Formats: sequence, structure tokens, C-alpha cells
Amino acid sequence: MPQSFTIAIGSDHAGFAYKEAIKAMLLTHGHTVRDFGTYSDASCDYPDFIRPTAEAVARGEFQRGIVLGGSGNGEAIVANRIRGVRCGLCWNEQVAIWNRSHNDGNVLSLGQRTVTEAEALTIVRTWLATEFEGGRHLARIRKIDGM
Repeated sequence: MPQSFTIAIGSDHAGFAYKEAIKAMLLTHGHTVRDFGTYSDASCDYPDFIRPTAEAVARGEFQRGIVLGGSGNGEAIVANRIRGVRCGLCWNEQVAIWNRSHNDGNVLSLGQRTVTEAEALTIVRTWLATEFEGGRHLARIRKIDGM
């Protein structure tokens, strides 16, 4: 990961273990990370942690965000309710590449119950390293963002 990012990260109990592993990897690679919780694997409600994570990205306080849960579906739904967030649920490297290169995704959603930890770490590295292509995709992003 050549470029360093400011990254907001949040999860519920079902994504907690991967959040901790991803956070450790990001810090090792020189990224600035703020953990919005949860802070244990005790049962909790994901919107309480995902919404503040996504809102911080939308306000421009962080360049990227990562949200995690059991499947990542609910987390992506919550994140995408925030204007200015383009969150994609990614389950492999190719989907992560498309999320960034075609959709200029600024929040990544992962499901701890859907990929291995090694796959999750690879997806994060790939997602962070992938640039937005612009071009024909830019008009679509403007429509998504309502510009």
C-alpha cells in the first residue's frame, strides 16, 4: 500500500475480530485509523457504530471508511443512507477493484462470516491501492451523488 490514508472503521459484534485484524494491518502500513467501535464481541446493534463511521467519511474527516458485520449487508445499507457515501459490499479482490475503479467507493463493507480473515485483509489492501478510473464513470458518480 504505497499511499497512506486516514481511515474510519466500525463494526458490530459479528465483525469485531476482523475489525481488530484490519486495524492492526492498517496501522502497520502507516495509515491513520479511528475506531468507531464496537470494542468487544458482545452483542450490539450495528447502526450505532456504522452510522458514525460513515458520517465521518461524508464530512471529509476521513478519506476512506471500512465497516464490518456478519454479512456486511446491513452495514452497507446503513452507510449508504449517508449522503456522500458510496459503500460497496466486497467479497473478493475483483469486486473491490470495481468498487474503487468504477464507483469511486469511499466506504468498504465486509462480512466476517463470508470471507476468511486472509481474504478480508487482501480485499482491504486491494481496495486501498485501486484508483478511481474517472472517464465514463464520472458522470455516473455525479448522478449517484445527485450533483
